[in-house]
Amino acid sequence: MREDRGGGAMVMERRNGLNRKRFGAYLQSDPAIYTGDDNDCSPRQSNASAATSPVNHYDKSPASGDASPYLMSPWNQSASPYSKSPWIVRSGMNLYDDEFYAQNGLIGSLVREEGHVYSLAVAGDLLYTGSDSKNIRVWKNLKEFTGFKSNSGLVKSIILCGDKIFTGHQDGKIRIWKVSSKNPKSHSRIGSLPTLKEFVKSSMNPRNYVKVRRNRNVLRIKHFDAISSMSLNEELGLLYSGSWDKTMKVWRIADSKCLESITAHDDAVNAVASGLESLVFTGSADGTVKLWRRELQGKGTKHFLVQVLLKQENAITALAVNRSSAILYCGSSDGVVNYWESEKHLSHGGILRGHKLAVLCLATAGNLVFSGSADKNICVWRREENSGSHTCLSVLTGHSGPVKCLAVKEDEDESPSPPEEESNVKKLYGSYSNRRWIVYSGSLDRSVKVWRVSENAPELLKLRDADRPYLSKK
Repeated sequence: MREDRGGGAMVMERRNGLNRKRFGAYLQSDPAIYTGDDNDCSPRQSNASAATSPVNHYDKSPASGDASPYLMSPWNQSASPYSKSPWIVRSGMNLYDDEFYAQNGLIGSLVREEGHVYSLAVAGDLLYTGSDSKNIRVWKNLKEFTGFKSNSGLVKSIILCGDKIFTGHQDGKIRIWKVSSKNPKSHSRIGSLPTLKEFVKSSMNPRNYVKVRRNRNVLRIKHFDAISSMSLNEELGLLYSGSWDKTMKVWRIADSKCLESITAHDDAVNAVASGLESLVFTGSADGTVKLWRRELQGKGTKHFLVQVLLKQENAITALAVNRSSAILYCGSSDGVVNYWESEKHLSHGGILRGHKLAVLCLATAGNLVFSGSADKNICVWRREENSGSHTCLSVLTGHSGPVKCLAVKEDEDESPSPPEEESNVKKLYGSYSNRRWIVYSGSLDRSVKVWRVSENAPELLKLRDADRPYLSKK
């Protein structure tokens, strides 16, 4: 394990085995996760000045070093010791200029008094949000664009596929919606998974039922508990759904047919992730991460268990796949992120430690990975292309409740950086990338915050080292 006492740097280590107390609260119904008072959940108006929360929300711990990492965060303008230092001499990178913060930090907040935000999905300039109010809201340019409502069940997952929207609900149903070709504000429900036709046909055969509890049988093709996660393999035209009923189901998008129902775990399936060729990953409250492979069998296909990647006491709470780098990230209830790298086969790469409480969601974009947590913060990690190591660039603060979901898209308003900045960044990091990302974070504080993050943002440790000579001058 590496730990920098002087700068409060995040720590990353190779896994030698975890032995932590089980985070039982996250195995219960989601609304019980957030236990703050009503004042902590009060809605906020869209205002960029709400970008940072007071640094006294961070409690020091032995694992965090002598100083809070949030004090060093480039996004935390109000709390930065550099912004108030009378001795500061600006460096060549102009890290603390208004222009730097205009390109990195909070853009705004979306607030509607109708419940905790559980799911997000973004496509182009549209953002879809799901909450426990049963509503799916659609936002455009930080303003509400339209919305539609389901009959029952809070919205725990949203998948966008062309003009179709798939929503997974607490009541175990997957609903399908379609956007009107004439009016983009109009959404109509066109069906559900499984379809009514398939449901009736399957119910006629007694062999299609499975026993789930004493004196209760259910159809194999239908989830009978909350939908916790969904993942789309657009190339294969398959939708994967994970549920608290311990199963993963495979759906063919073209005809909404259930191709497989797999009893994947001994406890609730909390996360499903696809995207690495024919591989699918599942994470469960039983503490395991499993790797499944899709293979041809007869006229169809079937998924086979290939490997148990991780087995621990703490529940697995989130999974994300970086397709371009072929990396799997896994968040768990003890606040750590494990990752596996794929060359010829998957191998454990290490552990990212940046949270005090459970990791509830993960998202990847370019060389960045974002982890949202019950500690109300979002850690931004960058993977170095040459070494494969990860460094914490920043901690995004501002939510007053657990961060439940994340969505990322590339910033379409990118502007070229000055040659001087590119040269200075290359001196510090050895490489340069002008890519910027728009990050959406949904929270149990009933808000969605919108951030802009650059892959060039200075990491905490190097930010401190770069400015130490200037801060010592008098």
